Amino acid sequence: MDKKVLITSRSFGKISDEPLNILKEAGYEVTLKGKDFDQTEFEAMIPDYDALIIGAHEFPEAVMERCSRLKIICKHGAGLDNIHLDKAKELGIAVCNVPGTNSNAVADLTFGLMLAVARNIVSTNRWVHEGKWQTAIGVDVCGKTLGLMGFGAIAKNVARRARGFGMQVLAYDPYVKELPQEFQEYVTLCGQEEVLTGCDFLSLHLPLNDETRGMIADRELTRMRQGAYIINCARGGIVSERALYEALVTGHIAGAAMDVSEVEPMAADNPLLTLDNVIVTPHIGMYSKEAIGAVSLICAQNVAARGENRPLQHQVV
Repeated sequence: MDKKVLITSRSFGKISDEPLNILKEAGYEVTLKGKDFDQTEFEAMIPDYDALIIGAHEFPEAVMERCSRLKIICKHGAGLDNIHLDKAKELGIAVCNVPGTNSNAVADLTFGLMLAVARNIVSTNRWVHEGKWQTAIGVDVCGKTLGLMGFGAIAKNVARRARGFGMQVLAYDPYVKELPQEFQEYVTLCGQEEVLTGCDFLSLHLPLNDETRGMIADRELTRMRQGAYIINCARGGIVSERALYEALVTGHIAGAAMDVSEVEPMAADNPLLTLDNVIVTPHIGMYSKEAIGAVSLICAQNVAARGENRPLQHQVV
């Protein structure tokens, strides 16, 4: 074999052998480094590879410049904030992601977290396990107003679930000018300020970039309704954790549920972890059997296609 692919995603090929078989049948020597990933080791070894299926870790521009063999980077997921797209384009490296494939998985988790934080499910479960039969008063989700920042594939699926709970939905997305017909009855497309001030639950579904970094901070949290909740299954840097902690301590924000954090893994001494009204999960949004299987398959197909100069799926560079 004269072609080599490095895989740094922990979940690649966990559901089926088909993605690995596709790579091997295409003539690739496969190196799996997701389970025992080390950033220093990655930066030392990647210049020897023709293809990369990358997880969420950083790929520095200076390292990319040393990768004369590298022909394709496939993101094992949708978010591209850890890949320097301009540098990849400059170097002639194709970049693909897998958007939409995990949209049901992330939407399910989003709604699950919303229910969990509203009804104190995590805290009360822990109390019972600790031997305390203690109640906690939550709030209804049914009939409330859900605010969505971003209205892409995941947010649309969250809106569909919200409809089953009789929720009205306010959505902000600067790139969406008209709602598809199916949403017009229960979703209102509006400005960012209207979403912030009008919702009981705010759910974030945006990429992390220069426009969205720190998008929800002191001013935005202050503008939200007293007793509102925040759900973030997008990217941690969109919400200021310092501002969120202060808003939670004062009680202005009633609770938060997060599948992401500004730094991952989240530090054990992060003050948010001291609060009972905060739920944090370790970036498990796409970790359903169905989503992982589909994402792994498409990444493998793209690597094989690049090696044979065939068209790529979801190419962004």
